[in-house]
Amino acid sequence: MVLPLPLERGSIRAEYLMKTVVTKPARPPLTKGGVMRRMPVIVADTGDFKKSMGLWQLVALSLGGLVGAGVFSLAGVVANEVAGPAVLVSFAIAIIASGAAGLCYAEFAGMVPRAGSAYTYSYVALGEIIGFMIGWDLLLEYTAIVSVVAIAVSGYLNYITHYIGFDLPTWALGAPGTGSGHKVDLFAVLLCLLLAFLLSRGTRESARVQTGLVALKMVIVAIVVVAGAFHIKAGNYQPFFPFGVGGAVSGAALAFFAVYGYDAMSAAAEESKDGKKLMPKAIMISLGIASVVYLLVCLVIVGMVNYTDINVSSPFSSAFDSVGMGILGLIIAVGAVVGVTTSAFANMLAVTRVGFAMSRDGLLPSYFAKSSPVRKVPSRVIWPVGVVSALIAGFLPIREAAELTNVGILMAFIVVALGVMRLRRTRPEVERAFRTPWVPVVPLIGIVFSIWLISHLTWVTWLRFVVWLLLGLGVYVAFSYRHSKLNDVES
Repeated sequence: MVLPLPLERGSIRAEYLMKTVVTKPARPPLTKGGVMRRMPVIVADTGDFKKSMGLWQLVALSLGGLVGAGVFSLAGVVANEVAGPAVLVSFAIAIIASGAAGLCYAEFAGMVPRAGSAYTYSYVALGEIIGFMIGWDLLLEYTAIVSVVAIAVSGYLNYITHYIGFDLPTWALGAPGTGSGHKVDLFAVLLCLLLAFLLSRGTRESARVQTGLVALKMVIVAIVVVAGAFHIKAGNYQPFFPFGVGGAVSGAALAFFAVYGYDAMSAAAEESKDGKKLMPKAIMISLGIASVVYLLVCLVIVGMVNYTDINVSSPFSSAFDSVGMGILGLIIAVGAVVGVTTSAFANMLAVTRVGFAMSRDGLLPSYFAKSSPVRKVPSRVIWPVGVVSALIAGFLPIREAAELTNVGILMAFIVVALGVMRLRRTRPEVERAFRTPWVPVVPLIGIVFSIWLISHLTWVTWLRFVVWLLLGLGVYVAFSYRHSKLNDVES
């Protein structure tokens, strides 16, 4: 253990540094002055969370985020509004880019098994200001994804209630602008609050629920693919590029966050029984399964129904209804409500862990860095996230909510890929349970794809992103820089 400065017993600075473990004495701690100071690569376990998740629970958590709105809702939105049958190309591009970044995440997860995901990784590799901005970005990203999925679930719930003869009042059927008389998406609001309640009960309990729901969801996806394959019409694939190649690329940018669930899982690294060994395996297994699922689902949905006739609120239920299989459509809708909820769960878990990690590091108010002494969950972060996601889900249409996430996700991919390359050069001696192959080629693929996809997003999306980052920069200057635990180390 290396203590670079004289310390008083019991001081905040001493407490923080006592958790730092230096495995190789040849290098000093990675702490630089100013906004570019970096968190040590290896920090001892703080005991803030219960280590309750094994490999398949981690895989289930990752698949909960990966196979969700993209399968049951967003694939239909992209096909109908942006890409047509070329939604297959859209998801293929997104999967390639996501796979390259996923390999980078796997290396970090095996090297820094600490809560926070891309926030923590960028803090370790590239410095505090970059780590803060990525963390700030992830707070909005994950919260918005929760809202997107809640809206998707709401569409299926409305389908179910209408099928059985019960309809909500018109004002409760959707966000303003989604239909005549719509004021709020009531089902979406209630789902966000329900997820917050579930997460507040504890990681072990909620992980068991998540694993069971993911298993059910994968069975439902298999039913969709097998049953739908018998109703594919080759003519529905023509024209394949009705919106041009540019439409397929724009669709990839919109669909990108659908294949990003492994990041949500990596935010819960401290709750894994053996983060260094299990996290990389879980990322690779879940990403492989999700890639096959997405391509098959896209092939089926645009093969069953002409892209112009896809119901974006409940694509598969409506598709089966159109071929005289309404009962199967109802079963899928019921299962989708259960299954898609796992995506919202994974992302709400992730945002609460990012918020907790930033608070624990001093970059957000320390009030939020207190975990429940009994359940070992960050309750002080969970409920604010639940309320904010409920407001977004209740009052924004699904596409506008989805566009809140896209730039941020791509930026996180770029930063993580850069971090892998930098630490390979500056800290080659650090133990890595998984090594990204073909560095720097694979990280550069992720970076290039991400920049390419970013360039196809709308100026409105960019405007929202820039405004959010400027707000975050103000928070960092006014609060985070002075309250950072690394500031205590330097002072």
